[in-house]
Amino acid sequence: MNVQVERLEKNMAKLTVTVEKERWDKALDQAYNKQKKSIQLPGFRKGKAPRVMVEKMYGAGVFFEDAANIILQETYPQAYDESGLEIVSQPSVDVVQMEKDQDFIYTAEVAVKPEVTLGKYKGLTVTKIDTTVTDEETDAEIEAQRNRNGRTVEVERPIENGDTAVIDFEGFIDGEAFDGGKGEDYLLEIGSHSFIDTFEDQLIGKKAGDETDVNVTFPQDYQASELAGKPAVFKVKIHKVQTKELPELDDEFAQDVSEFDTLAEYREDVKKNLQERKEQEARRTKENEAIDKIIDASSMEIPDAMVDSQVDSMLNDFANNMMQQGLSLEQYMQFTGMTVEKLREQMRPDAVKRIQSSLVLEAIAKEEKIEVSDEDVEAEIGKMAEAYGMEPAQLKDYMQDAERENMKKDIAIQKAVDLVMEQAKERAKAKKKSENKEDGTKEEAKKTEKKAEKKADKKTDKKAESKAE
Repeated sequence: MNVQVERLEKNMAKLTVTVEKERWDKALDQAYNKQKKSIQLPGFRKGKAPRVMVEKMYGAGVFFEDAANIILQETYPQAYDESGLEIVSQPSVDVVQMEKDQDFIYTAEVAVKPEVTLGKYKGLTVTKIDTTVTDEETDAEIEAQRNRNGRTVEVERPIENGDTAVIDFEGFIDGEAFDGGKGEDYLLEIGSHSFIDTFEDQLIGKKAGDETDVNVTFPQDYQASELAGKPAVFKVKIHKVQTKELPELDDEFAQDVSEFDTLAEYREDVKKNLQERKEQEARRTKENEAIDKIIDASSMEIPDAMVDSQVDSMLNDFANNMMQQGLSLEQYMQFTGMTVEKLREQMRPDAVKRIQSSLVLEAIAKEEKIEVSDEDVEAEIGKMAEAYGMEPAQLKDYMQDAERENMKKDIAIQKAVDLVMEQAKERAKAKKKSENKEDGTKEEAKKTEKKAEKKADKKTDKKAESKAE
């Protein structure tokens, strides 16, 4: 096998892979052996016809497609390694030559990891965030816990907003049922807006045992063109109406949901946990602000194929999350009026930001010669093992070399984040004049914020300091 590498524009590259004809012929044999049990020719028992006779009957290319797939699966990983490139996308493959008794030749166009020209990443200024926990926030958290511990009960009254209706439904357009529009014993939370148009609103006031028609209109940009913009009728049968009964807010409730004996002790623990959570969220927010500033000050050219691969990964994660909630991606699209194309487009800016963040932090780790020790890896494995309720040795047995390398990469990135934040300075967010004076302008607010930042950096002259005060 021979691999030639051609660098293209915008961090793309083309691999031209030539596979010798002997290996190609071996792949054709493999494809023949895979299919021969289902092949029957006159004069031969089923599965016994020689390859040459099958090719004579059906043409020389009868096994080409299967053989090509075999060759690609076998040779692309080797071509990847031999290329010496840091490839960051799935290959776009084009078969150049596929003939009997000839070399098999294909090209694979791939995205290559971009080079990053780092901007300023030390001594950045980030916004100071107030992490004070209010009584109202504590009350809201306790109320949420009450809701989580509420008892679902069946009620014999009409449906109200916030109830859960157990329903069968089937959708029709012009009297004809359409694919994906049917469900049985579906738990629909009224007011969740998980179904299109006013579907849920039309169930309010109905009760268990009722059968009703729900009239909705599919969005104009609906993914299935045959449904887009069309009125539909869903025939709905209501089996049950359910609501939640919340526990009393007393010492007994505290004992049920925590390790504490009194509501007062539980309340203090909730406040403490909220404090920790707000501090963690504040830290993440400041980290994101710092990383955004580094991205803005740096330069890199991200190939579209790299973004497409990131979007593919995000879409796959989204589909898995939907499955865990009992919905297929197709059902989610039907009920929300979303399309795959629109969802991908919505995910694209986040995909770009994820790539940019990873690239600049990897560049900082390289610039600062950040190293990841075996002790660092062991500590991370220990944390993961504790989270999964496993022994560290057991977790290590499950880990592949690639997973271990990815872990080392993640640790290095986190060390880069820590380095940036250790050297970052905080500043209080300046109040905009427009918030304090009715005739204030946005321009005045920007000037105020700019002065506050200069003061925090201690780079203003006396005149600016005087004005900021």
